[in-house]
Amino acid sequence: MRIEEGFKPAPFTESHPYFSDPALSGLLKRLCPPGVFQDVELDLERFGEIVLTTMKALSKVSARPQFVQYDQWGQRVDELQTSEGWRGLKALFQQEGIVGIFYERKHREHSRVHGFAKILLAVGDSHSIDCPLSMTDGAARVIELIGTPALKQDVFSRLINRDPSLAFTAGQWMTERPGGSDISRTETTAASVMDSAPLPSHTYGPRYRLDGFKWFSSATDSDVSLALARTGTVAEGTRGLSLFLVPLRLPLLRQPGTPQPSPVSNHIYVHRLKNKIGTQTLPTAELSLQGSEGYILGTPGQGVKLITPVLNITRLHSATASVGHLRRCLAIATSYSTVRAIKGGQQLLKDNPLHVAELAKASVLYRALLHMLFGTIALLGKAECGVATKEEELRLRLLTPAVKAFAADKAATAMEECMTALGGAGYMTENEFGRMIQDALVEKIWEGTITVLSLDLVRAVSQSTALDAFISWAQKLLASCPTSLDTSLTVPLATLRTAISDVKEAFVAPIPALIPRPALLLFSHVACGLFLLEHAVWAFEAKEQTCDVDAEVFRRWVEEGGLSMAMADVRRAKAAPSDRLRVDGDLVYGTKAGHHPQRARL
Repeated sequence: MRIEEGFKPAPFTESHPYFSDPALSGLLKRLCPPGVFQDVELDLERFGEIVLTTMKALSKVSARPQFVQYDQWGQRVDELQTSEGWRGLKALFQQEGIVGIFYERKHREHSRVHGFAKILLAVGDSHSIDCPLSMTDGAARVIELIGTPALKQDVFSRLINRDPSLAFTAGQWMTERPGGSDISRTETTAASVMDSAPLPSHTYGPRYRLDGFKWFSSATDSDVSLALARTGTVAEGTRGLSLFLVPLRLPLLRQPGTPQPSPVSNHIYVHRLKNKIGTQTLPTAELSLQGSEGYILGTPGQGVKLITPVLNITRLHSATASVGHLRRCLAIATSYSTVRAIKGGQQLLKDNPLHVAELAKASVLYRALLHMLFGTIALLGKAECGVATKEEELRLRLLTPAVKAFAADKAATAMEECMTALGGAGYMTENEFGRMIQDALVEKIWEGTITVLSLDLVRAVSQSTALDAFISWAQKLLASCPTSLDTSLTVPLATLRTAISDVKEAFVAPIPALIPRPALLLFSHVACGLFLLEHAVWAFEAKEQTCDVDAEVFRRWVEEGGLSMAMADVRRAKAAPSDRLRVDGDLVYGTKAGHHPQRARL
């Protein structure tokens, strides 16, 4: 039989990412005032067409970066060559106002919701281009808060610029070989040039020379970077770290049309590009600073505190990447179910109850993560515009690490289920499940692993009244449920009330060593439930067509989404016997040879 003969599988067609999303429109309608919602929706409708056309075309020509360290004459050149697709995606994001929307603040506190909605629609096709844009966003916020007038004029204006020929991107250099997430062991040092040379202070801030090695630079093709470096002693730990703005090339500003300065003009040398499981088009490198010029930002010794806005912002970008990748995987699986026929061609997958039931599970999870994510994003927008209450700021502090960790933990597994919904066809690289899953896996590590973030959540609870603010909000939400809706949701509401009590008890000091991680997961399950309840109440009172579905999503999340297991995990961790940690060690590393005579004789 010739290939042209016989059965031909029907290809699926990816639909408009905004129109086909089952939950985003209703969520935005609730979060935004009517005029803002109308404006945002029109932009998302337009942008969705760009995602389907221009962005997909650029995605196809995106490839691994290449790095040339020396030229043929043995001269150090450190030439980083990125693909046409990568450069085009970066320019497209800049033109679309990512990062600009956040700082133009056309819609005031709702600008964060607007910009992140665009990222959500695009991230599955964008080859992790939002990684450098997320750090650019964080750098812009830092400079907006503490930058000198010259920095705001020269650098901030370019970080938020929509013209790719003028726009800057920024990196974030924190990770070093000794510490990973433990920045207290930072080796990079910074010395004031006033101590060794009569150079005047720059208008951007006092000049310093930085020396050190940064193990992960995820925006090696950027224009500037924020870096932590030690101005104090090693014994001071994090208290001896200061924050610097470092140009990757000098001079930083140049006339249009003039040649780009050498990549080593600021004594920054790339050691090698990282070989990663995913995010392969993203130029991540190891690099050394050998007397590189930088400008101190803010007060010396306050580097960790001053870079916190970057961490908070990039964590929400990371969570959006997790949820955005799941969005596209679910959209592909849903589209495929409308064209793939089974049972001798007599039934489409969309009419098969077992198949649809699995897609429904993924949809419930997607909706839960989406509502927690944008509930947190809305709080960030309020905080940045100075309209958040103290209680909202405290809730934001808890939700930021939690949603980043929870979305990363849950999205990747659900993406795999979406892949299997296509059978063997899902395992083909053309559908991009493999790339998206590989790219999304890094979100479990970037900006803090789940364990690191769980400890951050404990720290936030112990240092403030944030948990009290969260519990108070939860109780108000539960009380807001109309009687008729309350009656139909009696069981899940009772379960959620019990879970809220368990969250409160989980963080009672002293917190056992095994509690933080399951406590974060329980907190996140509860937060998702509360945000879904908030939406269900709104839909019920506004008489939205989706009100029955929204109530059912809440019910299924609480009863079937893993909340009971999360509660059991926390209770088990609290009741763990005193020798649990020792036994854990034995399970992982084996017991001592003396306990096993046969092993000792080997």
